[in-house]
Amino acid sequence: MTRAFDTRPVEDDIVERMVDLATRAPSAGKSQGWHLIVLTGADAARFWDISLPEDARATFRWKRLLDAPVIAIPLADPGAYLARYSEPDKASTGLGTGEDAWPTPYWTVDASMSVMTLLLAAESEGLGALLFGIFHDEAAIRIAFGIPDRLQILGAIALGWPAVDETADHAGRSATRPRRRALDVIHRGGW
Repeated sequence: MTRAFDTRPVEDDIVERMVDLATRAPSAGKSQGWHLIVLTGADAARFWDISLPEDARATFRWKRLLDAPVIAIPLADPGAYLARYSEPDKASTGLGTGEDAWPTPYWTVDASMSVMTLLLAAESEGLGALLFGIFHDEAAIRIAFGIPDRLQILGAIALGWPAVDETADHAGRSATRPRRRALDVIHRGGW
């Protein structure tokens, strides 16, 4: 995950190519219930003004994160799944009756897989990327960018060319935690 960017813009065709690849991620019933708000220029600056106001920036550790030329907000759309599973070929599942009929919220799962695919596409394009949570003022973000309440915000993605200055992109505190081994994850034959 990149936390320091230079300010060079990312061309629209690169973003479109990455999103095209992300649309190929798995989707239950091919519901395709995810959206992506792409912010650049003044819109990206407005995102930061809301989510990290000027007075909080002095103590913010990742100052060059704010140089990312693209901020993307991935959204999951439960309604797309309810509509799809109300169609004749899926209606017998009962999943079109409401969100509570779903044992797992596949709109979140599928949108998350699309986000992961987008992150991998960014790497393939030579871009840096960082998925991060919107922990403050989600309501203000919704209002500023016209995000309907029915859509789930999964966080935000900073996209751009990584800063050349290696010292500007220190690893986060969590980077020192050991990675689990495959044998720590696998449970053969049951738990």
